[in-house]
Amino acid sequence: MSTFIQQLINGITLGSVYALISLGYTMVYGIIKLINFAHGDIFMVGAYIAYLSVTYLKLGLIPSLIVSMTFCSVLGMLIEKFAYKPLRNSPRISALITAIGVSLLLENLMQIIMGADSRVFPRLVDEKNYHLLQGRIVVNNKQIYLLIITILLMIILNFVVKKTKIGKAMRAVSQDMDAARLMGINVDTTISYTFAIGSALAAAAGVLVGLYYNTINPLMGVLPGLKAFIAAVFGGIGIIPGAMLGGFSLGIIETLVSGYGSSMYKDAVAFALLILILIIKPSGLLGKNIKEKV
Repeated sequence: MSTFIQQLINGITLGSVYALISLGYTMVYGIIKLINFAHGDIFMVGAYIAYLSVTYLKLGLIPSLIVSMTFCSVLGMLIEKFAYKPLRNSPRISALITAIGVSLLLENLMQIIMGADSRVFPRLVDEKNYHLLQGRIVVNNKQIYLLIITILLMIILNFVVKKTKIGKAMRAVSQDMDAARLMGINVDTTISYTFAIGSALAAAAGVLVGLYYNTINPLMGVLPGLKAFIAAVFGGIGIIPGAMLGGFSLGIIETLVSGYGSSMYKDAVAFALLILILIIKPSGLLGKNIKEKV
């Protein structure tokens, strides 16, 4: 039983990262039906900006987190403006290929600027372990930081989407873009804000991964980006609570597979999960099947 609880705690920690990244995927897809494959690389850029903030500006955890989120918000808006906006009325495949191109651009640009080797992320908090149930369960203080910051960001996102003017505009655009435009909503600005918020959450995930694993590299966004996409599809892409549910579920499933089976199978299980959900319920756990009239 203690092994199960330990794996559950580890799974929630990993799931927090997936949930933060998958929120960006699901928000962008919910607004403009684009699968932004460059989103995982925004996560990587966020980790490097925090690394530079801590190394050269000597900032702490929260200031470096804010700097990273702000930088990636602007980066997300610039990518949307110059790469995706000109293709808004083009076939979806054009935007999808562009997203892959932007992803490769960010990865290679970071390798040119920072080098291809992994870097040690600065230690921002003193590591401390808490032993529960007579030492059979160990909880690291970094896991607690990661979970608290993730929950706090999700609460802020929920407030922004449900209670603010831009959140209402985002919901209106996701329902019907043309009707929203007729009602006087600036659709372009709303899409830019969506990219900014999603990119900020991905950057936060990058900083937390750097904090937890103590290492970053220019390709660190590839696999977590794909896993977060699976999490978004699993929960119901386009649905914010679905992205949270999918992220935590995938994290827990992966750690249980690693704990009771082998870590070699965890990636295979994640992709098998994607295939299964697309076959059984393509709209995801929280999605609804919508039939289109001909």
